[in-house]
Parts: sequence; structure tokens; C-alpha cells
Amino acid sequence: MTSVSSTHIDPRSEAAPARRHWTERIGIPRPLAWGFIGLLIFMIGDGVEFGYLSPYLQDHGIGAQRAAFIFTVYGTTAAIAAWLSGALSDMWGPRRVMWTGLGVWVVCHALFLTIALTTVDYRLILLTYGLRGFGYPLFAYGFLVWVAAATPQQRLGTAVGWFWFAFTGGLPTLGSLVASGLVPWIGSYATLWVALGLIVVGGLIALLLVHEPTGHRRLAPEGERPLVTLLGSLTILWRRPRIGVGAIVRTINTAPQFGFMVFLPIFFTETVGFTLEEWLRLLTVMFTTNIGFNLVFGVIGDRMGWRRTVALCGGVGSAISILALYYVPAAAGPQYALAILVAAFYGATLAGYVPLSALMPSLAPEHKGQAMAALNLGAGASVVAGPAIVAVFLGPLGVVGVMWIFAVLYLASAAMTAFLKLPDEQGDGSAHSDAHEEVGERQTAVSAPQGE
Repeated sequence: MTSVSSTHIDPRSEAAPARRHWTERIGIPRPLAWGFIGLLIFMIGDGVEFGYLSPYLQDHGIGAQRAAFIFTVYGTTAAIAAWLSGALSDMWGPRRVMWTGLGVWVVCHALFLTIALTTVDYRLILLTYGLRGFGYPLFAYGFLVWVAAATPQQRLGTAVGWFWFAFTGGLPTLGSLVASGLVPWIGSYATLWVALGLIVVGGLIALLLVHEPTGHRRLAPEGERPLVTLLGSLTILWRRPRIGVGAIVRTINTAPQFGFMVFLPIFFTETVGFTLEEWLRLLTVMFTTNIGFNLVFGVIGDRMGWRRTVALCGGVGSAISILALYYVPAAAGPQYALAILVAAFYGATLAGYVPLSALMPSLAPEHKGQAMAALNLGAGASVVAGPAIVAVFLGPLGVVGVMWIFAVLYLASAAMTAFLKLPDEQGDGSAHSDAHEEVGERQTAVSAPQGE
């Protein structure tokens, strides 16, 4: 009977992987599954305003230059928070960082709606909206750090693909879709209150239903001083130049996306001739395509190589598609089908940068938390870089000039990926030397938990 029982156990054991939970089969770590759902809902709430807040402010007496400055300040605080999401996760653990982000978003948005917008006071709008910029990066990128820390290396590429699927699914894809339906029905101001409700629901789902233990504890080694942890998450940019270059590539990746919200709504509605609802639906198509290709380029990156995918599909592809996004509608006028095609093209090429989220922590495997802090800093910097470029160059160069600047930046990012070689791709042994040098600086860093 013992041998018979063994013959039944072994096949079951071999068949077990095929019976994994469906989330595991599609590449989502099961302990974090509710986090991806909560992130999606949270980012829908954050993305509701994406396609119409700039024209809304301008309609209420805030000039285009002032509106651009508001978004620049927002981007500055978001960039700081994006870096802090990695640095504070080392100190506190990702879950506590996410709670902080949720609290900041809710409080500052409530003040933005009840005090700043009702009085149309420029200084109050600048203050409350600017401070709200700390909210979403602490929540979203805190979860990205959690994913990177808790996911085995062999599944990390797929997991971060799902992160960006949820992130861009909300901001701005479904967020813009929600706005396109609600703004004509309940108005722009009331729609911003709906956004607050979505933020609360998504945040609580992620924070109350995810019990994976890695996110509940600090990621830095026990006993390491907080100042050392914070500084290490910043100095890695020049201690490991490849990490610094990767952060710049990440900044270029989505800088145009955040610059768009300042001037493209007006370009497509006033110059091309679409309605605001048509523009919002166009934005939805753009980033719905991006959602799907986030997963596609995750798979392509694993097969073709992370660096090559980022360079060719992301950098070169986005340079071509962003110019098409301007020239095709400018030449054809309000031809909605053509506009949809070029918007989808841009959304697809933008996803070519997805493998960067797996590449960055792999560039410094003994300092994953610090590498993710650098990646998040680049993501946050894109929020300020895009509107800042628009604020400086839109007046003298116009829309076409700004689009060309973005295209050149995309090509520059493609060239930069030549420096993003993984440790096992470097034949001169420099990575090995760098690692030993850092061990001398931070003896305990090598033992940092990686969640694998």
C-alpha cells in the first residue's frame, strides 16, 4: 500500500505547478494580488483629472503659464516623493509608506476642493495641489518596491509588467474614461469628488487585503542608521553611474506624458477641432493600448533582451510615434480614426520602456531597494520635467517645437541604454570591483532582504 500511495503522490506533486492559483499562472504573485487591484482603482482616481484639469483651471481664470507652473510644482513634490518611496521603504517598510501616501492624497485633495478651487485662489491651489503631489508616488511606487522585494527574480519582469498594467490602466486610461462619462453628466468639479472616493476605495483594498509579510517590515538591514539609508538611496546615482543613467532614461520615458496634460487638450480641441469628450476618449485609447503592450513588451524583453527592447521599442519607437501624434492630426484635421491610430501607436511604443523596471534592480542586485529608489526618482522627475519643458518652450517654439524636443529626448534615451549593462554582461570585471567597494562602505548592505 505504501508503494501504491507513492505512485499517486508523485504525479500530484508533478502536476501541482499546473494547478497553481490563476493569478500565479498569469504572473501575478498571489500574496500581492489584491494590491494590484487596489492600485488600479487608486490610479483611476488619480487619473480622473488628467485630461481636463488644465483647461478647467484656465476656464476659471488661471492663465496657461500659471497652470503650467502649478503642474511643475506638483511634479517637483511627486519627484521627491517617488525617491522617498524607495528610501522610506528601506526604513519603514513599503506598507507604511503606502499608508502615508494615501493619507496625504486624501487630506490635500479635500483641501484643494473645499478651499482652493471654491475661492479660485492661485496661491491656495498651488499649495494644496502641490502638496498633494506627495501622495500618489508614495502609494504607487511604495507598492512597486514591495513587488520588487517580494517577487522571485525569475518572475520579476512579469510582475512589474502587471504593476505598470495596473498603474497605466488607471492613470490616465480608465481615469480619462471615467472623466469623459462623468464630466458631461455631473460637471467637472463634482467629478473631482468622485476621484477622491475612488482613491479611498483603492487605497483601502490594497492596504487592508494584502498580508504578504515583506511589506510590513523595513527592507534595510537591522541596525543601519536612518541617515545612512536615506543617503545611500541618493548617492547610488553616482556610486553606480549605470543606476544614474537608468534614472535619466526613466525620466525621459514619461516626461512627455505629463507634459501633454498642459497643452495637448487645448491643441486637440482648439487647433485640431475635437470636443473635450473626444479628446478624453482619444486619451483613453492611447493608454488602453499602452496597458496591453506593457505585458507584450515584458514578454518581448525577456526574449529579445531588456536593454534592446528599451532602446528600439521604447526610445526609437516613441520618437517616431510622438512626431506622428502631432503631424498627422495637424495635417489631416479632425479625422478621428487617424487620430486614434497615432494615439494608439504612441501608447504602444511608450510601453517599450517597461523592462527598465526589471533591469534597474538587476543592475545592483545587492542594493535593490536603493536601485528602486533611483528608478522611482526618475519616474517622479518625469512629472516635473514634462511640464517644465512645456512651460519654458511652448511660448517661443509652439506645440511643434515641444514635440520635437520630446522626440530628441527619446532618441537620447535609446543611446543611453548602451550603458545599462547587467553585471554578467561586463567582461572587464568592473562590476565585481564595484560590489566589493560598496561592501567596504556598507558592510551590512549585502545581507539586505530581497524577498526571494
